[in-house]
Amino acid sequence: MGSRKCGGCLSCLLIPLALWSIIVNILLYFPNGQVSYAASNKLTNYVWYFEGICFSGVMMLMVAVVLLVLDNESCCKCCQSENCTKKYMTMLSIIFSALGIAFSGYSLVISALGLLQGPYCRTLDGWEYAFEDTAGRFLTDSSMWSQCLEPTHVVEWNVILFSILIALSGLQVIVCLVRISIQLSKILCGTYSVIIQPGII
Repeated sequence: MGSRKCGGCLSCLLIPLALWSIIVNILLYFPNGQVSYAASNKLTNYVWYFEGICFSGVMMLMVAVVLLVLDNESCCKCCQSENCTKKYMTMLSIIFSALGIAFSGYSLVISALGLLQGPYCRTLDGWEYAFEDTAGRFLTDSSMWSQCLEPTHVVEWNVILFSILIALSGLQVIVCLVRISIQLSKILCGTYSVIIQPGII
């Protein structure tokens, strides 16, 4: 009972994490609230991977809904034995939690690459990735950020939002890993009782 409640709480936690991922990813398209840069395709290429909207967003919402259904005690039976049904639901829960790790892991990797690459911005030499060859050193040296003349404060915008996306998708990975460990413990530690038919003993 306790593990079921814990699993349900973890599934519920995935929903706000997914919604925040969608919101943060959308904000990346509008530096300083301006639409013109997205319309003219003057954004870092990693925002077009839809990592926050699609993968750690919509896909994770679907995973969370499925996990909540699987955690529901009144979920329909898939076989005659209650013990069999529980094991089947546990295996499904592990599979969907693994899918959640794949989706959020993708978002985490793409967001990290976007953070390290830096923003696409206008410098004295024109529009370019001003920090692409710095191997992420610009992140700890704010004096370099002035190289980006337009959009205004685009470096701060990208650093903050990509960092939030990394944190959100990282939390999703952790939640799904915890869920898998809980479900595996049910199987390996024999949470499900063995049904003994009368007359055998």
